[in-house]
Amino acid sequence: MRILIVDDVPGWIRFHQINLEYLSIENLEIDSAASANEALSKIETAIDKPYDVIFTDLQMESNFLPKAAGEWLVEQIKMFDEYKNTKITIISASSSIEQIAKRHNVNYLSKFTLRNSDAEIYRQYL
Repeated sequence: MRILIVDDVPGWIRFHQINLEYLSIENLEIDSAASANEALSKIETAIDKPYDVIFTDLQMESNFLPKAAGEWLVEQIKMFDEYKNTKITIISASSSIEQIAKRHNVNYLSKFTLRNSDAEIYRQYL
């Protein structure tokens, strides 16, 4: 399983990676990106072997205002046919996360919920 974690805070990338590794998923490959732009570059590079799951923070660089960087990234991913089966989850502490996720037909997960859960919470998003 190929997973891409996108977050501008290195601590959150480590948090997600540690929890996903704890699940002992066979053939797990985890990649990361520190911005929506970097993530899009990795997504394009991996077009022949798309990521199975993408976890993206909502609020990162401000280049895409009035949209959040994570929302912009989800829109870009949705343009690739190769990523139509990829599971996408937006992760954020933002109060608008649910509305944005529903608008783009993707999953969402509150950072508050993550902080107060164990690693098993990730299974439902894989």
